[in-house]
Amino acid sequence: MPKQNVPGLLSGLDDDAATYSVNENLAIVQTLDFITPVVDDPYSFGAIAAANAISDIYAMGARPIFALNIVSFPIRTMPMETLGAILAGGAAKAGEAGFTIVGGHSVDDASPKYGLSVTGLVDPHKLIRKNGALVGDALILTKPLGTGILASGIDAGIVEDEVEAALTAVMLELNLKAAQVMQAFPVHACTDVSGFGLLGHLREMLNPDLSAQLDYDKLPILPQVWDVLKYGGISGGTHSNARYLGDQVQWEEKITFFEQMVLFDAQTSGGLLMAVPAEAADSMISELNRAGTLAANIIGYIGKRTDFPIKVRRGLGSENPF
Repeated sequence: MPKQNVPGLLSGLDDDAATYSVNENLAIVQTLDFITPVVDDPYSFGAIAAANAISDIYAMGARPIFALNIVSFPIRTMPMETLGAILAGGAAKAGEAGFTIVGGHSVDDASPKYGLSVTGLVDPHKLIRKNGALVGDALILTKPLGTGILASGIDAGIVEDEVEAALTAVMLELNLKAAQVMQAFPVHACTDVSGFGLLGHLREMLNPDLSAQLDYDKLPILPQVWDVLKYGGISGGTHSNARYLGDQVQWEEKITFFEQMVLFDAQTSGGLLMAVPAEAADSMISELNRAGTLAANIIGYIGKRTDFPIKVRRGLGSENPF
């Protein structure tokens, strides 16, 4: 898409949401996201799709104020009650986030898809971009990895009920608490982890002068991921992520192929990935944990560009390796 020089446009093609300045102290933020079902229950699917769409607003440091539904649904082959449950789940999740869905658009399609176009507000001085990371920053991730892998396992019927429940709970969790904590800290950059996987979204945060090193031992990972991977639960999107980023990531030799795939996994309603000054990271983790974001952890650091944009190691410890 051609880049547009629009007066007042603060972010667009290169960020998680479009932001337009209304005046010195107010900007409008807008995003759009919709997905195919990731769980069998239609109500839960609607709520997860809504949480996934809202996350881009939170990543920009904004608050959502209303949304529109976007729906594809096979009206001749699936009962309308199913669509009603999907919309009810989305409406409930919007209510939890403190706003209302005020309309939308639908089309007849071969398979169901659902999501939201969300509008939010932000103080332009507090707008958080995904490409503002600085040398010396620590990287914080707020939710565990492996949602795409476990969703493939659910389709294959090999995921235990309690693990499916844990997966659903993670995807249903809004990034609201993490976004609220973020407002109290000097966050330099933020994005949400979704379809491009952890490494894909991290790569988008790195300008040509920066590299990142991750500590594999610090990554929060959902239970039973390894069982599903060994069964073959790697989605096409995850394989695409690996092909796209393969020559930009250097792996420590003892990190296995399956372990690598977790970092490429195409996520649904993943956590926020934030770059914060290293000296503020421990305090931020404490506040995130106190707010209920228990999986939050420091997973790596930002430094000057080296031979690879991203390096993944084990046992980096608490010091910046650059």
